[in-house]
Amino acid sequence: MTKRTFSAKGARATECLGLIHTNVCGHMSIQARGGYEYFITFTDDYSRFGYVYLMRHKSDAFDMFKAFKAEVENQLEKHIKILRSDRGGEYLSGEFQQYLIDNGIVSQFSAPGTPQQNGVAERRNRTLLDMVRSMLSYSTLPISFWGYALQTAIYILNDVPSKSVPKTPHELWTGRKPSLQHLRIFGCPAHVLKGKTEKMESRSETCIFVGYPKETKGYYFYSPSDLKVFVSTNAKFLEKDYMNDFVPRSRIVLNEMSGDTIPREVTQPNPIVSSDPTQDQQPTIPRRSGRVRTQPERYIGLGESVENLPDDDDPYTYKEAMEDVDSRHWQKAMQSEIESMFDNKVWSLVDLPKGIKPIGCKWVYKRKRGMDGKVETFKARLVAKGYTQKEGIDYEETFSPVAMLKSIRILLSIAASLDLEIWQMDVKTAFLNGSLDESIYMMQPEGFIEKGQVDKVCKL
Repeated sequence: MTKRTFSAKGARATECLGLIHTNVCGHMSIQARGGYEYFITFTDDYSRFGYVYLMRHKSDAFDMFKAFKAEVENQLEKHIKILRSDRGGEYLSGEFQQYLIDNGIVSQFSAPGTPQQNGVAERRNRTLLDMVRSMLSYSTLPISFWGYALQTAIYILNDVPSKSVPKTPHELWTGRKPSLQHLRIFGCPAHVLKGKTEKMESRSETCIFVGYPKETKGYYFYSPSDLKVFVSTNAKFLEKDYMNDFVPRSRIVLNEMSGDTIPREVTQPNPIVSSDPTQDQQPTIPRRSGRVRTQPERYIGLGESVENLPDDDDPYTYKEAMEDVDSRHWQKAMQSEIESMFDNKVWSLVDLPKGIKPIGCKWVYKRKRGMDGKVETFKARLVAKGYTQKEGIDYEETFSPVAMLKSIRILLSIAASLDLEIWQMDVKTAFLNGSLDESIYMMQPEGFIEKGQVDKVCKL
């Protein structure tokens, strides 16, 4: 016996706070500044706006939920209706469940061994951790700053477009479009104005940008001189110089492995509080290269405004595609797909043999969007309804060639070590290059039935 296939997605909430997804992540091997080892996320299903709370203990989840509930219900003047989580002990506690009952909140749990039922929260945690790892690897900060990187990551996710919602989460949550003009590169240096200084003393100090405070309109900075994190609005960011001189951490690690002497950063601090300067080590600035880096054209202009994604969905059927406002683009995309079929000799039209029932086919449509949310290409794929076939009767074996991940890592390591450029190549309709051993008959695709040969079928 095997696990059943996880099929349809659940119904989406129709308003903010209609459904909240939550999950706890941890325990982390290295504590964040302040002694935090866990974090909990709350994601609104309707807007996908998210909250993150750092925790010292897993049992703090209940207190974090009460703080989250009090804030969002007061801000939106609505009430949380459903809380969806996994079956972690922090959610199953009697105190937590009684609190939900007293407040009329329906508690939904994923089935044992089925984390995909809590997929929104699971994917949010994965996305956040991927962003944190990337942000820390592109900085000279110790790993103990993962708490600040995490708060920065959720701040960015709330302000940028998402495939799950038609507008940015910030706009759906607050009703206002977000501004990206104030966003800065995490970990970049900045000249920050000091407080009171002597007449001949420097009026600024070089600090490292580590995030956006929630309570104040300003920035978080880390001072290497006194090992403290503080808030300031008076700063000049050195982002351009930072990116021009940047050396990836992968290069540093490779140099260390080869015996090159580059100071290693301190990555194992003890539990600390940001006000205590003795608990964290000053990050070591790695050696810089003179390589000039330029911003890709696709990112230019993203810091000034956020384009609204259109409300229309991709068509599901051929009829919907022909009635869509972009019908001419879909027609062109389908024609390109059919030409690929002919070029690769995917099928030949034959009479249907007696006793054979042909399988159906359908068009799958997808708008491919760029970083700014605008449609770049229209994709139309013709797929056979292979799910109607039975294993052992219609086919014996299915497989797909994939690359070994460690092989890719080796290639990336070589490229990083030799400072090579990496280029990616894509083969269009690569799957059409395969050969079939079985005899498969398929109905002609809708909209492209050969004139005078309506009764014929496609032999693949």
